[in-house]
Amino acid sequence: MSFSTDVKEELITHTGKARHCQLAGLAVIFRMECILEKDPQSQELSLFMQTDNVFSVRKCFTILKKAFNIDTDILETERELHVNGRYYKKVDLDSGILKTILMALKEIDGDGTLRVPNGVVSPLLLRSQCCKRAFLRDLFICSGSISDPTKSYHMEFVCDNEDQAHQLLDVLEDFSIKGRLIPRKKYYVVYLKEGEEIVDLLNIMEAHVGLMNLENLRILKDMRNSVNRRVNCETANIAKTATAASRQLDDIMYIEQHYGIAKLSEGLRAIAEARLEHPEATLSELGGYLRPPVGKSGVNHRLRKLSELADKLRG
Repeated sequence: MSFSTDVKEELITHTGKARHCQLAGLAVIFRMECILEKDPQSQELSLFMQTDNVFSVRKCFTILKKAFNIDTDILETERELHVNGRYYKKVDLDSGILKTILMALKEIDGDGTLRVPNGVVSPLLLRSQCCKRAFLRDLFICSGSISDPTKSYHMEFVCDNEDQAHQLLDVLEDFSIKGRLIPRKKYYVVYLKEGEEIVDLLNIMEAHVGLMNLENLRILKDMRNSVNRRVNCETANIAKTATAASRQLDDIMYIEQHYGIAKLSEGLRAIAEARLEHPEATLSELGGYLRPPVGKSGVNHRLRKLSELADKLRG
């Protein structure tokens, strides 16, 4: 399974204990996954739901049981609705019970008037922080996803309209999380790119197992990056040392052929002979071979003098 699937599997087991939190979560599912149809003759309402997302279906029926003590199911034999490229199946709910649910979700007024279907959950259901947690949790179940953390850090919510996206941004802001908004075809996507922000949001949604898995992956990824940086640095240093040593050997051999090492001063002759005997040694190691030992800066100074002499001899 993907990381997103694992997180959703965890989140469907978390349902707010308080009824107001359950209503906030159910309102999200109704707005994201359901549509209402009114019979033109009886004026009775029917609820239709998308069934592609098994997580939102399971969570919806769980909340209906806990908040309203209702056991229901999808009516597979009834006709489907096809709206905006999506297929919806009828939910087995009595019209009177459905009206009670919709009134609790602030979707209809006391006289049965439907709210404008702009995809926004009633702010009356989001007055408490616990209700906002439920809102984020069930919105992720409906339209959220997380990329594979071993490759990149990216979490997003696909919203049907701009109002819905801005409501999500406002709720995230209440938890000090700065979401980003971008249009994508006919949808509006709210996303997070920082690993720390994603960890914070998983904690807010109470996806603690997913959080720990992500943190473990982050630690492993950071360790690998650190090791790779160190190896690359050491490789670069070795290559730099090898290049410098090769150039120094060329200079010393040229001096030997066109001038003679024996004519060099004692200090230059000693470092030249040490380099010829130890072509792969670092500057510090070369200094240790001299008697008395010479520091790294002293070795570098003598080698630079040899290089200047070789350049002078070359003309």
